[in-house]
Amino acid sequence: MRSITVVSSLLVLLAAGCGGGAKSTKADPPPAAAPDKTLFERLGGMPAIEAVVKDFLGNVGADARINGRFAGTDLGHLEKMLDEQVCAATGGPCTYTGKSMAAAHAGMKVTDVEFDALVEDLAKSLDKFSVPAREKGELLGALGGMKGDIVGK
Repeated sequence: MRSITVVSSLLVLLAAGCGGGAKSTKADPPPAAAPDKTLFERLGGMPAIEAVVKDFLGNVGADARINGRFAGTDLGHLEKMLDEQVCAATGGPCTYTGKSMAAAHAGMKVTDVEFDALVEDLAKSLDKFSVPAREKGELLGALGGMKGDIVGK
């Protein structure tokens, strides 16, 4: 799709440049719209995702409602998996190599209250980094779609 847009844009530019000085009585068609950037790009790529994930894990660690769930967790591994997962979920170049959400949370019996606390901790980090409302909503929506694989398993 992107190459088609680039080719279309080049054709418009070539047609404008090769007019030979003749004036057209018709209005030139508007140039092809540039494709919307991926959520990954709009968030700022890996450096921004890594910063938000790191801050988010700090929020989780300080959150008495849920920090007990992460006692004994390899936080370095969790951070790497979250970086990959967010990158992949937002259209970035990463491949998520972790377990499925259902497998990772099997037997944990995560409650709605705990899940909501986690989402609040993530929203707090997104706000800290001034992530615009559109991108914040898209990211929370993408990750919120996993709730059914996490809660009550």
